Amino acid sequence: MKEFDFEKIPIVEIANEIILDAVNKGASDIHFDPSKDELRIRFRVDGILSDYGVIPEKYKRNMISRIKMIAGMNIMETRLPQDGAIKSKIEDKLLDLRVSTLPTNNSEKIVIRILDYSMSLAGLDNLGFSAESMEKINKLIRIPNGIILVTGATGTGKTTTLYSILQKLNTESVNIITVEDPVEMDIAGINQVQVQTEIGLSFATVLRSILRQDPNIIMIGEIRDDETARIAVRASITGHLVLSTLHTNNSLNTIERLTDMDVERYLLGSSLEGIISQRLARQVCPTCRIKRATTQYEKEVFKTVLGKDVNEMYVANKEGCGYCNHGYKGRLAILEVLIMNDKIKDAITNSAPKNVLKDLVYTGEVVTLLQDGLNKVLLGETTFEEILKIIDLENDMSAYNDDNLKTNLKIAESVHKMQERNGNFNDTIETLDI
Repeated sequence: MKEFDFEKIPIVEIANEIILDAVNKGASDIHFDPSKDELRIRFRVDGILSDYGVIPEKYKRNMISRIKMIAGMNIMETRLPQDGAIKSKIEDKLLDLRVSTLPTNNSEKIVIRILDYSMSLAGLDNLGFSAESMEKINKLIRIPNGIILVTGATGTGKTTTLYSILQKLNTESVNIITVEDPVEMDIAGINQVQVQTEIGLSFATVLRSILRQDPNIIMIGEIRDDETARIAVRASITGHLVLSTLHTNNSLNTIERLTDMDVERYLLGSSLEGIISQRLARQVCPTCRIKRATTQYEKEVFKTVLGKDVNEMYVANKEGCGYCNHGYKGRLAILEVLIMNDKIKDAITNSAPKNVLKDLVYTGEVVTLLQDGLNKVLLGETTFEEILKIIDLENDMSAYNDDNLKTNLKIAESVHKMQERNGNFNDTIETLDI
């Protein structure tokens, strides 16, 4: 835990030091969690929160006020949530931060999101996608009109993928207009519009105006409601390529969510061209990773999902090394890329039941999230344990219709909970002989 000398060092310098330390450690978020006696600071690194330091009660109010002030917030308002931003330079580091406050019973909680555009700026080819996924994405973005969706939960890298696609499409011959809330990253050559709902400038309002601006490509930050979905669909069938995001788990869930919206199915069926579903898994440290034999259960999963006999794989070294954080360093994307075909489009148009859609989606050429994740385990890029954390294994394996495997998955779920309690995952699996 970091300790500060509040008697000798001004609160301004301590705040700067906290932010710089978070940036240097590769954190995505800084949490200031208030309690009755202190303000606890936590960093989120590679998706995992860990304690960084503590600010005593005596200095808690000063730290909260300092963060709010540099984020352009009203320091006198403590009863309502506020949003702000920090764009400044500290010790030669250009910072772009989003700040959010939330009133609690123990003072205000603050979360600072650290925006890192290095991955987006590096380009689509440098995001670490598999060759097969890259081939499908490149095929999708060459389509002249239609809707392409990037889906996943909050914090799964959707914006990074979307901006990387925009960078690739951003050429002299096209007019690209985006509508975002907020505009995350300024891109030269692209017309970006910031939503301002308080004055009536909503996604739907901006989209209506965008269609009169002669666009080739439209990017919608997120499809949040039925009206936005309807306008996006109509824009795509009138000759525009529409890119957007949706908070869904996989390709099938995305189709179901869209069909539940108030959008004409015949239009949706003809306009939807592709779905990129995404997760982030922690990347195993290449310096200190350990190779071990697979358990019977792991062999069974690899055999069923990939059709391969796998006798050994890499796992994280929990002790870690000077290069990593408990065996992991950075994160990588796990993808499921679906290119719509005529059968799937017809099924959407004709309101086919879920089981029919599921068969059509997952019996084609699509590589599922589970398959892509396990392939990356075989390459030594991530671990089987990470895949268990980010993918609903039981649900994804249901397509294989293996009753014995389903039973083992139930056992594995119990085993995983044991692991979290006593950290003895492999011994437990071997004892249960699954």
